[in-house]
Amino acid sequence: MHDLYIFITGPLAWAAFILFIGGSLYRLLAMLILVNRKERFIFSYMSLRYGLRSILHWITPFATVNMRRHPVLTVVTFLFHICLIVTPIFLLSHVILWDESWNLSWWSLPDGLADFMTIIVIAGAIFFLIRRIVSPEVQFVTSASDYIILAIVAAPFVTGFLAYHQWFAYEFFMVLHILTGEMMLVAIPFTRLSHMIYSPFTRAYMGSEFGGVRHAKDW
Repeated sequence: MHDLYIFITGPLAWAAFILFIGGSLYRLLAMLILVNRKERFIFSYMSLRYGLRSILHWITPFATVNMRRHPVLTVVTFLFHICLIVTPIFLLSHVILWDESWNLSWWSLPDGLADFMTIIVIAGAIFFLIRRIVSPEVQFVTSASDYIILAIVAAPFVTGFLAYHQWFAYEFFMVLHILTGEMMLVAIPFTRLSHMIYSPFTRAYMGSEFGGVRHAKDW
């Protein structure tokens, strides 16, 4: 188990970060090349003003009509995404690892709050799973890959939660936590999780088109 731990926290971790960063840069570059070759007209009406207006509106809870129509979904979605991003970055044990490896450190979350935020992510994943199963309009656009992606997202939090509390085999779940975390990093540029990369650009495009061309709001 010790040798496996050294491998997944060393060479495998490096490979995961390289694939994540390289894959993300590749997807962004491929998007820009595609737009430049086939849809250069987009650049003619891209607007910083309308693009930022749209982005800020869509990242503000209940700012859009659709958010107000679905309050439960809105609350769960915002809490889920906030905790999904903030928890791994500011988790004390992760900050310590960055400090030990790169001499970089920053403010960390209290353990109790990080634990609660982890539960929010797990509960949010369960909510989205049930919604995909029972909601006809969501079920219609759901494929097997969506369930796999949801499992990839939830797995690092479930295994991390179990490893932290040491309710079962600590070493097993710690190894599984690291492996699933690396799996999620690699999956981001190459699956639908890439919306993390594309969303600011697509939102800026929509805002620019609606604001600068149609003279209407996109929310």
